Amino acid sequence: MNDMANPLDLDQLRTFAVIADCGSFTEAARRVFKTQSAVSMLIKRLEERLGVDLLVRNGRSITLTRAGD
Repeated sequence: MNDMANPLDLDQLRTFAVIADCGSFTEAARRVFKTQSAVSMLIKRLEERLGVDLLVRNGRSITLTRAGD
């Protein structure tokens, strides 16, 4: 079955939106009450599911890719 036939995970989408809003995995983790590693894993799974990179990670700074925007 095609993954895209299933709804996207709302927790992943909410977490991505928080990262996009605050620009930090650490701050996003605090805001969604998860560990930083849990947030990283959620985003990794979302990117794998969609087949695109949503964020560019440059050390501590994060920017949205065109797909992420």
